[in-house]
Amino acid sequence: MGWKRFAAGVGAGVAVTILAKNQLEKTDGKLSPEKALKSVKRKTTHLGTIEGSWVHMITEEFEQDQLVYDVYRGGITCSDENGKMAAYEFFVDASTGAVLALNKQED
Repeated sequence: MGWKRFAAGVGAGVAVTILAKNQLEKTDGKLSPEKALKSVKRKTTHLGTIEGSWVHMITEEFEQDQLVYDVYRGGITCSDENGKMAAYEFFVDASTGAVLALNKQED
């Protein structure tokens, strides 16, 4: 009977871990900053090779067309096929991962 108790304990531990992980990922229906950044990187591959990126870990309010969104703000640095570098600032919706604004930074 020892192995049955052990298996039950391991099973319960795995179940609790999975539930806790799901709850942490669902924080108020928002994406994690890392997932938001990954979404931006996928959607900006046409700009060139991404050399660097960053994202604020705390959401902020962003107003566009008289609508207010909770967003993550961040930036990416890309190099084109000629090696020319360009920096962009982005605002990505914290709930959906939609890129709301992508602004090229001037030198």
